[in-house]
Formats: sequence, structure tokens, C-alpha cells
Amino acid sequence: MKKLLITLTSTLLALSLPAAAKSPLWKVSKGDDHLFIGGTIHMLSKSDFPLPPEFEKIYKQSEQLVFETDMKKLKDPATQMKMVKSISYQDGSTLKDHLKPETYKALEEYASKSGIPMMMVNNFKPGMAATMLTVFELKKLGVDSEGVDAFYNNKATQDNKTLGKLETVEAQINFLANLGKKNPDEFIMYTLRDMKKLPQVFSDMKAAWKTGNIQKLKEIGITPIKTEFPDIYQNLIVKRNNAWIPQIEIMMKTKEVEMILVGALHLAGDDSVLAQLKKLGYTIEQY
Repeated sequence: MKKLLITLTSTLLALSLPAAAKSPLWKVSKGDDHLFIGGTIHMLSKSDFPLPPEFEKIYKQSEQLVFETDMKKLKDPATQMKMVKSISYQDGSTLKDHLKPETYKALEEYASKSGIPMMMVNNFKPGMAATMLTVFELKKLGVDSEGVDAFYNNKATQDNKTLGKLETVEAQINFLANLGKKNPDEFIMYTLRDMKKLPQVFSDMKAAWKTGNIQKLKEIGITPIKTEFPDIYQNLIVKRNNAWIPQIEIMMKTKEVEMILVGALHLAGDDSVLAQLKKLGYTIEQY
């Protein structure tokens, strides 16, 4: 009987511990050199805080925090004015002029039902229009707080830790300005369909993120966009990952320990930052 109890207990622990023990953070090492890479979600609810404790453990071990871009510059009024100019039409046209009548009608009907004034959306290019719809729906779900990146950028600033970035703010603005440009009708219709599934998808994504379940993140966020919009997948995920890898390799050789924080989807899939580093011979350990 005692042996049976031990066996059952061991089985339960084996089944339950991995999910609880894993986090969205990885140690990347080669020889005596190492750094940490964490997956983030850029918008969260107040109820999502405190963050998984592994973030704080690694933060304390790290001397430099590296983000996708310069978070301080991103909030600068001059930068935001530049962003508005880039993501909106400057030639006198509006979104209506760039969409098929049936697509615009579907967008108009959705906005009306959701209480979103079309005048707020109509001046923006497809990428920003879709982003506005998503943010509006997320706020209905209580997702109204800054995410992991902003939280640790503020904390690192207060603690006088060194800050770094992987790409310029201008590069991020360019990505958003060109998002959906190639096939605006398909992109907007895809976004409208996605809005119906957003509550469940976002909930599933947060659950996968918290436990560092990159296979689930791949299924939820990578596979659909890779299938439906391969050009967006290449520009938004693959090209950026590729540009980050050489920078991460340089960081590996410094004496400081870095904590790199990037959107969780950049760590999932065959083209991910983690997959590429593994191919280059680095040891990847989930923290």
C-alpha cells in the first residue's frame, strides 16, 4: 500500500510540476557566457500583476535590460507625432478609398456595433486601424495596463540599470505603417473575424505565455499569420528575429549579464530567436 501511494504521488507530481515550474524565460549560454531572454505581452490587465516570480529573480541577476526598442523615445511627443504621420494617410485619401466597398461596409458595421466612431479609424492605414480595433476590444476585457516591457523599463530606470534596444523606434513605426498594405481588404476582414475570437484567443495566449508554452504560442499566434499572411509573417517576425540574432551574439560576449525582453511570439516557431540560437550552438534552458 505504501509503495502504491508513493507511486501515485510521484505520478501526480510528474504530471503537475512541469506546467507550474516553467516560465516565459530562458537562459542562453555557451561555455562561461550567458544571458537571459524573456517573452512578453505588451498589454496586460491589473490582475496579471504581480508577474511570474521568475522575472524578478532574473532581473536581480541582470545588469542590463534590453528591449525591442527605446521605450522612453517611444513615449516622446515628437516621436508620437512622427508615428501619427506615418500611420495615417497624408495625400488627402482615407481608409475608405483604399478598401473595397463591401470591406469598408463590414468595417463600418462592426465599428457601429462596438461604439467606435468611424472618424477615429478612417484616417489611418490598415495596420493602425486593425490595431485600434484590437486595443478597443482588449480594453473591454479589462486589458488596460502596460505590459511586461513597460513595467521593467520603468523599474530598470528607477534602479539605474543600463538599458539597451534591438531596433530603432523608426523601424517599429515603419512596420506598423506598412502592416496590411499589400492586401488591405483581406487584412481588415481577417481582423474583423478575429475580433469574435479575441476573448478566448487572448486568454489562451496569456496562459501559454505565463508557462512559457512555446508550442501553444506557435499554434495560437504564429501558424495563423504564417498561413494567412506570409508577407506579414516575414516582415513582422522573421526579418526582425534575423536582425536581432547578431546583436544577441555580441551581448553573449560581454561581461555584463543581459535580460532581453521581446514579444512572446518572437520566441515561438521554427524561425524564432530561440530556435536560431539553438542552431548556432547555444544551450537553451527554460528557467
